[in-house]
Amino acid sequence: MVKSDSTDPLGKTPAQVRAGANPIPVPNPIGVLDSGAAVIQDVVKTLPSSPGVYQMLNERGEALYVGKARSLKNRVPAYTRLAQLPNRLRRMVAETRSMEIVTTHTEVEALLLEINLIKQLKPRYNVLLRDDKSFPHILLARDHEFPQIIKHRGSQKRPGNYFGPFASAGAVNRTLTALEKAFLLRSCSDSIFRSRSRPCLLHQIKRCSAPCTGLISKNDYAKLVDEAYRFLTGESKLIQDTMVKRMNEAATGLDFETAAAYRDRIRALAHVTSHQDINVPGVGDADVFALAEKEGQTCIQAFFFRGGQNFGGRAFFPSQVRDLAPAEAMLAFLGQFYSDRPPPAQVLLSLKPTDVNLLEEALSLKAERRVYIRAPSRGAKRRLIDHAHSNAQDALGRRLSESATHRRLLQNVAEAFQLDSTPERIEIFDNSHLSGSNPVGAMVVVGPLGFEKNQYRKFNIRNASGNDDFDMMREVMSRRFKRAQQAEEAGEEVVWPDLLLIDGGKGQLSAVTDILDELGINSVTAVGIAKGPERDAGRERFFMVGRDPFMLPPNSPVLHYLQRLRDEAHRYVIGAQRQRRAKAISENPLDQISGVGASRKRALLQHFGSAKAVARAGLEDLQSTAGVSKALAQRIYDHFNAG
Repeated sequence: MVKSDSTDPLGKTPAQVRAGANPIPVPNPIGVLDSGAAVIQDVVKTLPSSPGVYQMLNERGEALYVGKARSLKNRVPAYTRLAQLPNRLRRMVAETRSMEIVTTHTEVEALLLEINLIKQLKPRYNVLLRDDKSFPHILLARDHEFPQIIKHRGSQKRPGNYFGPFASAGAVNRTLTALEKAFLLRSCSDSIFRSRSRPCLLHQIKRCSAPCTGLISKNDYAKLVDEAYRFLTGESKLIQDTMVKRMNEAATGLDFETAAAYRDRIRALAHVTSHQDINVPGVGDADVFALAEKEGQTCIQAFFFRGGQNFGGRAFFPSQVRDLAPAEAMLAFLGQFYSDRPPPAQVLLSLKPTDVNLLEEALSLKAERRVYIRAPSRGAKRRLIDHAHSNAQDALGRRLSESATHRRLLQNVAEAFQLDSTPERIEIFDNSHLSGSNPVGAMVVVGPLGFEKNQYRKFNIRNASGNDDFDMMREVMSRRFKRAQQAEEAGEEVVWPDLLLIDGGKGQLSAVTDILDELGINSVTAVGIAKGPERDAGRERFFMVGRDPFMLPPNSPVLHYLQRLRDEAHRYVIGAQRQRRAKAISENPLDQISGVGASRKRALLQHFGSAKAVARAGLEDLQSTAGVSKALAQRIYDHFNAG
C-alpha cells in the first residue's frame, strides 16, 4: 500500500513523484467531516513509522493539502481529531476522498519533497506564497571570449556568475548602468557583437570599451571583467582604492585624460555603493526576513545582501496563515521561497521557525554547501533584523489601511447601486478587437483587498462577430457562467460574483441579463457603465434593470473608484487583444499541419523559401524535401488544396 522512495527528492519532479506513488483509494462518501476523517483513519492503519510526505486528495484526485512527517504513523492521525483542528483544516478533511503517501529515507528528504509538491500543485489548504515572481539578477556571462553583463530572470543555466537577487528590475537597471560606466563591459547580444563594424553609441557615452571593434585587447578586457567580478563579490572598497591610486598616478604623470577616465569610473562605483539602504560590515551574502502580524494578516519583509551590499527588499503577504503560529508561518514561507532559488550562506530571521535545524540541513543539501539560519539577538545583525521588522510593520499597516479604505468604497458602491449588502467580489467585463479581427473578452476581479490578479480571465471570442459587441458580450457571459454551473454540479467550490460591472450601455447590459435569465441566475446584480458625451470622464451614465439611467456626482469617490475598475478592465483586455494579434501575425500555416514539427518545418522553408511557396508546391516537389515522407507530403498537399 505504501511505496518507498529511495531517490533524492531534490531532482524529482512532482509528476514523477505522483507516477511513482501509490494512491490509497477509499469509497466516495458524502463530503462531511466524519466521512473525511474516516477516509484518513482507514489510511492510518497501513502507514509505516518512517518519514514521508502525505497528500489529501479530493474526489477528482486533486491535491487539497501536502504535508511531511518524521513519522507518518504518528503525524497523520492528528487529522482525525477534529475538535483540535482549525476551521481551514476541518474544511480540508471534509473534502478528502483519498490519500497519497510517499515514504523517504530521512526527514530532510521529506521536507524537500513537500516543498517541491506545494510549489507545483499549489494545494488550496497549504500556505501559499502568492507574490512569487522570479527575482532579477545581474549575469556576468562566461560563454564568450568577451563576457557580457546583463539583467537576467529565470533559470540559471547559462554559464557565468549570477549576482542578486535584486528587489526590482529598476534596481538592476540602475546598478547595470553604473557598472557599465565603471567597468566598460559590453551589454550587447552576441549577434550584435559579431555584426559591429564600428563602435556603438554606448562607447561614445563612455559605457563600453568597444571590444567588438578591437578598441581593447582581450587581456585588458579580461582585467575589467575581473575587477567587475571582484567588486560584485564584496571587494568594492579594494577596487575603489585601486582606481583612486591609478587616478592619482595618472594625474602625477600629467596624463589628465586617463585620470579623468578613472575619475568617472570612481564616481560610477560611488553611485552603486551610495544607493544601498544599509551596509553592515561582515554580512557578506545573506537574506534577511522579519515577520509582522496584525488583525489576522501576516507580512514578511525580505532584504537581500550580496557582498555586504543591500540589493533591496520586498514585502510578502502569504495566504492561509491565519491559524498558524508565527514560527510555523515562517517555516512554510521559507520552504516555498527557496524551493527554486539558491540560498545564500546566511539566512537571518526575526524569529526561529519550527524545525529550524531540519530546514538548515535541507537548505545546505540543496545549496551543496553550508547554510546557516540565525535569529540574532544583538549587535549589527540584530539592528538589521529590527530594520526589516519595522519595514514589515509599515507594509502591513499600509495594506490594512488600504483594505479599510477599499471596504468603505465597496460599502459606498452598495449604497450607490442599492445593493442588499456590501459586495465581496466584483467582476468587470470588457471586449476588444481591431476592425473586427482577433476579438477578445476579459474579466477583471476585485475583492475586499483590491484587485485579485490571479483571478483575471481572458476569453478568445470564437463564435461571435468581432463587429458585434453585444454578441461578444453574450458569448463571454455564457462561457463564464456555464463553466461556473458545471463546476458547481461537479461538486467544486465556486465563488460567485456579487456584482457585474459591464463596460457599455443599455445594449451590453441587455446582452448580459439575457444570458443570466437563460441560465437561471438571479442572485447577481449587473450594472452597465457607459462613457459620457465626448467620452468625458466624470459624465458616465449607469444602467441597471428596473432603474432609469443615472449619473454620480463628478467629484464622487465612488465614481472615481468605478472608473478605476473600468480602466483596469480596459487595460487588461487591450493587452490580451494585442497578444492574440501578435500571435496571429507570427503564426505559420505549416504549424497547423499534423506531423510537421520544428525540424520538418525548417526543412520545408529552406527548400521552398516560404510558406506560400510550400502551399503552391506540387505533390512530387513536396516528396523531394528531406525528411518528408510520401504520406506527409500528401497531408501537406491536401491541407493547402482541400476544396
